[in-house]
Amino acid sequence: MQYTILGLNLLRLLANNQIADFHTELELIPTEMLDNTFIKHPIQLEQYLMEGSYTKIIESRNEVPSSTYSNFMEQLVHTVRDEIAACSEKAYAYLSVDQATKLFMFQPQELNEFCEQRGWMIDGNRIVFNQEEEQEEDKRSIPSSKVIARTLLYARELERIV
Repeated sequence: MQYTILGLNLLRLLANNQIADFHTELELIPTEMLDNTFIKHPIQLEQYLMEGSYTKIIESRNEVPSSTYSNFMEQLVHTVRDEIAACSEKAYAYLSVDQATKLFMFQPQELNEFCEQRGWMIDGNRIVFNQEEEQEEDKRSIPSSKVIARTLLYARELERIV
């Protein structure tokens, strides 16, 4: 029972994207306990996460050492998809529906629901991300006038020194 609880706690930390806390908890577990199936499972999942092998995580969601792990596995799959989505929004202006279905490992109907939740528009055969709004927010958050003024001040000071 102790191994199950330790493994569940590690899996919970992964599912909540608390990687630093995961490693802290892992350090507290005695070395001889690390070979236990219940503890090995979250360690393997963390390895997949660090490698970016998201497909392996999603494929292994039904291969759990105990049925009690299933709930956290579903949360981990959602966390992984949210991470992929956040990166995709920054990297692409749009994706084709086919590419997105493969990328997020969804069935077509699931993809539609996911797009609605994230506020993405489906335009024909492609998904358009909300990049303009995010770019405007980024522009507003960077005090460009202050940065330019400070850079010019540094340049003048550097000229005086030289």
